[in-house]
Amino acid sequence: MTDPVASLDPASLRGLPEDVLDERLRAFANEHGAGALPALSGLAEGAADRAVRRAAKRALYRLSQRGVMPAPPPPPPPVVQRRAPRAVRAWLSGIDGSGSRAAWILFEGPYGGGALCSLILNDVVGITEVAGGEITKRRLEAELASLRAAQKLPWVETEPARAVGLVAEGLQIHRERGTSPPSEFGRWQPFFAEVTAAEPPAAAVADPLLLARSAELLALPEMAGWFLDPETVQSDALEIQEARQSRLVVSDQIKAERQEAILARVVEREFAPAARRRWARRLAEMSWIFSATGRPEPAATASAAAAAFAESEAEPLRHPLARALAQRALELASEVAAGRLSASDVSRKP
Repeated sequence: MTDPVASLDPASLRGLPEDVLDERLRAFANEHGAGALPALSGLAEGAADRAVRRAAKRALYRLSQRGVMPAPPPPPPPVVQRRAPRAVRAWLSGIDGSGSRAAWILFEGPYGGGALCSLILNDVVGITEVAGGEITKRRLEAELASLRAAQKLPWVETEPARAVGLVAEGLQIHRERGTSPPSEFGRWQPFFAEVTAAEPPAAAVADPLLLARSAELLALPEMAGWFLDPETVQSDALEIQEARQSRLVVSDQIKAERQEAILARVVEREFAPAARRRWARRLAEMSWIFSATGRPEPAATASAAAAAFAESEAEPLRHPLARALAQRALELASEVAAGRLSASDVSRKP
């Protein structure tokens, strides 16, 4: 039997008048019926001559009127929506003086183990370090025990959604800054698909009595590294040092007033609204950490300090902790200038 496709030579149709094309393709369709469909479809879609393509489409239409049509294409394979791996456990550290904290997030595994993602998150630059991989339950418990023994900051287990949301917040910081997380984050990117940023802990009302004691928080071991970056106040510290060493005979009161004026200038400059919001968030997170570790007093004090920073009309000069953070930075900057401390040892840059 002759193959209908082979019996129709496209080259023989080129240049024919349209009425001749119509008649020839009509006869071809009548002779072969459904067998003509492949040849006519090929001409309708791929013929170089536009007139041939139109004539082939008309022939296909006439066949369809007789109920002769190509078989429908097979349905596309179903799209399988891959669900992002589910976070099943998570741990967060306290926040250090640069705004950094550690986060461990355990994602479910198929055979009882899991994948542990370890990150360092910073509230200024986003995600700074990423590590991790497959881990067994036994290995996880050993790692947690070792971490608690060595960790200088408090280490608290939390709801997985909270930790995952903090990672999403770090990714948002990268988008806003036009930067990218470390390349090691690439393998973990699907684990955080379509995750929204975490909501900050709710801050309490700025209780005046607790706020007045907020500078005492800096005596806690967890907050020993809390101060402004000494590099940002280096010139101010030199100015204080020069005033102290001046040969001019001035009263102690005038010296104290001069130092207070410099401190006030630093506080006003370094605690602009964006900085106040950042310190408010850090304190709210530390309040949560203190509460989770059974220390209600520092939790309440940190919460009051956070609330005072968060107020839209906040006056940083009247915030005891803001003054203490600036004062500590000025003292450390003086030590750096005198060569008694290394600038890198006290830097608060993430």
